[in-house]
Amino acid sequence: MINPSANGWINKFFLDNESNYKDYNDDLLAFYHDVRTSGFIYGHVIRINLIQQPDFKQLSSDEITKIALLNSLFSIFKIVMHSEDKEYFIEKAIEFYTFLHQKGNVLFTKSKPNLEECIATRIQTNENIFARNFSHIITNALLFMDILAFKKYLETIENPVNYLKRLEESTIILVSNALSVKENPSKYDELLKKLFENSLRYTKFYHKKLELSDYEQFGKFDSLLEKLYLLDLATMAMWSDEVITAIEKDFLQTLCNELTIEEIEYETSLLNINDYIKEYKNEIPYFNYSNPVKHFYDQSNKNVTKLITRNGKRLTKELKESKELVQLLAKSTTSDLSKEEKKKVKKQLLDICKTIPSLTIFLLPGGGILLPILIKYIPQLLPSAFNENLEE
Repeated sequence: MINPSANGWINKFFLDNESNYKDYNDDLLAFYHDVRTSGFIYGHVIRINLIQQPDFKQLSSDEITKIALLNSLFSIFKIVMHSEDKEYFIEKAIEFYTFLHQKGNVLFTKSKPNLEECIATRIQTNENIFARNFSHIITNALLFMDILAFKKYLETIENPVNYLKRLEESTIILVSNALSVKENPSKYDELLKKLFENSLRYTKFYHKKLELSDYEQFGKFDSLLEKLYLLDLATMAMWSDEVITAIEKDFLQTLCNELTIEEIEYETSLLNINDYIKEYKNEIPYFNYSNPVKHFYDQSNKNVTKLITRNGKRLTKELKESKELVQLLAKSTTSDLSKEEKKKVKKQLLDICKTIPSLTIFLLPGGGILLPILIKYIPQLLPSAFNENLEE
């Protein structure tokens, strides 16, 4: 299984999927439809666009998004360059992200980053676990801009920053106006605005009335992918209880006319966003504004469970070597620990987490709040040891 939190995961991805890539045969429309239905466009990935799905039941949403970003970048590379040379792809992808780094928009720890670091930086925009889980926005919502900019870079070999700035500005104008024409604004609309505010890299979200010159600006995006993406952003902004009013429909149809998008693609865009949100609403963070504390715990519980399952054998080995820790945890199941004992449990658990790369999540700011979830699962890893200690 691929572990996107461990070094070397990109090489493993390519080795494991040597004959598993989809061949789009230069069909950009087929590629985009796949990316859209995978949830990548909407900021919450539900599947990877490969022939056979990898097993990612034990992966966090960030780790799944890393794989989706890599696979999408490689797919567009194959379409544009007519090549499946992995080393050349990695070289061009690093060049692309280095341009962004030079403008101060991406922080790398080395002067010459590797692709794993580039992707991790794009996905993990906030290292504070507590803040990230309580956020009502998805900071990965505009990641498809990377795909569009990478495509443009491969075609022109020009600095992609100016292109991204122009694309972001058009996006701001489009989303702002789509929200302004809504007849019955909801909490979702405000959350969507925050989503875009926190996802932009080069510009700030602002309100601007759509003018004729703005429609002409949209016309400058002549790629099919650009047009469909702008349409999907507009339909995302319009979504509300699966209802599109006459005014909202006029707005979308005017946009389609300016972008020369066929009616069938307009209908497909609306259908996809309705079906997707209807099915996955409960899993998407920015829809769970009603009870953020419960959502934080539920999401953290899922992520920690995946990490424990994935690292069960190694964690069990480390625990068996910490007899005092096991005895204290066993004692905690029948009586309260003293303040000093609780400190010992926390310190020894964190020491164990330092030895297992995937569990360093507990060492990040706010990670301590997740320790009770880890403790809850330890009896399942060491049932016999716990029984023995309980008898004593």
